[in-house]
Amino acid sequence: MFRRFYPKDYFNSTYSINFKKYHMLGYRAVIFDVDNTLVEHDAPADERAIELISKLKAMGFKICFLSNNDEERVASFNEGLGCEYIYKAGKPLAKGYLAAMEKMGTDRMNTMFVGDQIFTDIWGANNAGIRSVLVQPIAKHEEIQIVLKRIPEKLILHFYLKKHKLKCR
Repeated sequence: MFRRFYPKDYFNSTYSINFKKYHMLGYRAVIFDVDNTLVEHDAPADERAIELISKLKAMGFKICFLSNNDEERVASFNEGLGCEYIYKAGKPLAKGYLAAMEKMGTDRMNTMFVGDQIFTDIWGANNAGIRSVLVQPIAKHEEIQIVLKRIPEKLILHFYLKKHKLKCR
């Protein structure tokens, strides 16, 4: 019933993901949500995000930021990072994910997605047929519309973790 919302992988943080492992598995591109995945909502790219993106590029990953936010927000986050980006992506529709892969010259087999929300990020990545990686949100205080979505997300996560006999890594 909830399978379309299940991530392939689940981590405590974007910064705890072993991207070397994914590179060894053949992944060559990462599509990232921005807010609450890499930084707190509306925050600029911080030292940790800059270091991660730099490290991923050095490993040979192509990077694209995919956000439902407006261009000003996504472009300002990307300033100095030099990555591809798509704003007003329409997540969970697959079109933004497909456009990101087209921009990077990658495909469903070598592209993964990292995000913090099940009903936009993960569902969208699953709709697009790419590996979906869920991370816990960075900020504890969120806008009310996101707080309300977190309630049914907890139910889905409960069944996901029970089914896979997992804990968040």
